[in-house]
Amino acid sequence: MASKYRTKGGRSIEGDRVMLVTKDLVFKEKPTKKLMKRYIRLYIIEEIVLKNVVKLKLLASMRIYPVVHVRRVMRYREPGKGHKVEEPKPVEINRVEK
Repeated sequence: MASKYRTKGGRSIEGDRVMLVTKDLVFKEKPTKKLMKRYIRLYIIEEIVLKNVVKLKLLASMRIYPVVHVRRVMRYREPGKGHKVEEPKPVEINRVEK
């Protein structure tokens, strides 16, 4: 019996921009789980392999298989009208001289 609260997700199409979920990825220099970003970069869907599997156009430096389940990507939404997207300012760190 299907849940009556479940909503139908939108279908992905080739050329959609998505962000990759970092939950199960392994990084060389990984910050603590608390400080880790949930999603990384914008990638383009290169091909729909199955209805729930997509092939991403990844950077050559990424050493992961480009075919992922749709649960591992999050569709990117453009900011709405009137919303300003500002780049974060660099953090200044005061060093203590000894």
